[in-house]
Amino acid sequence: MPASAIRKLVPFADAAKAEGVKVYHLNVGAPDIKSPDCAFDAVVDKCKGLHHLSYTNSAGLIELREAMVEKYYKKVGIDISVGDLLIDVAGSEAFAVAMQIAAGPGEEIIVIEPFYTNYQTFAFLNGITLKAVHTDIESGFKVPAISEFEKILTPRTRAILISNPCNPSGKLFTRSEMLELGKFCREHDLFLISDEVYREFCYTDEPYFSAMNIPGCEQNVILVDSVSKRYNLCGARIGCIVSRNKDVMAAAMKFAQSRLCPPVLGQWAAMGALDTPWSYFDDVKAEYIRRRDCAVEMLNAIPGVFAPKPMGAFYTIARLPVDNAESFAKWMLTEFRVDHHTVMVTPATSFYRTPGIVNQVRIAYVLEVPQLRTAMDILAQGLAAYPGRR
Repeated sequence: MPASAIRKLVPFADAAKAEGVKVYHLNVGAPDIKSPDCAFDAVVDKCKGLHHLSYTNSAGLIELREAMVEKYYKKVGIDISVGDLLIDVAGSEAFAVAMQIAAGPGEEIIVIEPFYTNYQTFAFLNGITLKAVHTDIESGFKVPAISEFEKILTPRTRAILISNPCNPSGKLFTRSEMLELGKFCREHDLFLISDEVYREFCYTDEPYFSAMNIPGCEQNVILVDSVSKRYNLCGARIGCIVSRNKDVMAAAMKFAQSRLCPPVLGQWAAMGALDTPWSYFDDVKAEYIRRRDCAVEMLNAIPGVFAPKPMGAFYTIARLPVDNAESFAKWMLTEFRVDHHTVMVTPATSFYRTPGIVNQVRIAYVLEVPQLRTAMDILAQGLAAYPGRR
C-alpha cells in the first residue's frame, strides 16, 4: 500500500508543533476560507429534537439529490436527472468507485501526469495499472497531442482519468482539449472519468467546459464531484458520482449499498450549502487569484525556482534547486527554523509515473496573503540554507 505523498510527512510536522514550532501548511488543500453559514445552520436545524440518527437511502437523501440537480448542476450548464447522480463519501469514494466500474484487475487506465496521487492508491488497491501521458512543467503542463495517448493505448485500456482543473498542477483543460479527449474515448470505446471538484476555481475568461457537455460522449463520461472544495466543507465527506450511462449508475449503486449510506450530517450540510449565494464563489475566486499571484511571484523570485502560473484550483507545482524534494521537505520540518517557524510542502514525485522527477513540490496557496508571504520568505531562506542545494 503506497503511503500518501500529501500526508506521509505529517508525523514530522506534528513533532515540530509539539516543540512549539509554528508550521505553515502549504502541503494540503485545506483552505482557511469561511464555509457558508447556511451549511452549518442546516445541520443545527435538522438536529433539533433529534433522538437518533438513521441510515439514508444508499444513493443519498432524495431531497439532496433533487436539490443538487436543480440548484447546482442546471445552474452551471450541466443538464442531468436525479437518476444520473448518486451521493458518495466525498470525491475520494466517487473516483475510487468510478475506477473500479471502468476497469478490473489487470486492466489499464490512462492518466495525465502530474495527477492526484490517490489515483495511484486506488489503482493499486484494485489491481489496475495506471499508464501516464507526460506533461512538462516548462510548458505549463500543456496536454500533448492525441498521438501520445495512442502510443500507450493497449487492448487492456479501459478509461482516461483527468482532474480538471488539475490537482496538483492547476492546469485548466480548454474546450478543444476536452473535445479531443472525448473523441479519442468515443473512437476507442473508453470511459472518460473527469474529476471536477475544483470547477468553481478557474482563472480565465473562457467559460468552464465540463466533460458532461462533450457531444456524443453521454455513455462514456463519469463525473466525480465534491462539496469539499466548493464550499470548504472538507470534513463533511460528501461527494457524488454522475453519469448518463445507466449501467454505470446501476454498478455505482451496488458499491453504495456495500457501505450502507453516506454521512447523514454531511448530507444535511451539503443540502444547506446549496443555498449559498453565487457572490460567495465570486469572492472566493478573487481571493484565490490574489493568493495565486502572490505565491507564483514570490516563488519565481527565489533563485533557482520555477513555478508556472496555474489557471485553476489552488495549487502550483514548483521546481526547486534541491537534490531531493522529499529530503528537503523533511529537513524543513526537522531542522530548519526561522524564529520558531517553518514551512511544510508536498514532494511531487508521487504525482508522476515517470521516474526521476525528484526536485518538484506541490504548493497549496491556501493561506491568507500575509501568512503566505511569511511562508514564502521562510521557504526562500530554507532553500538558501539547505545542504543539498543544487
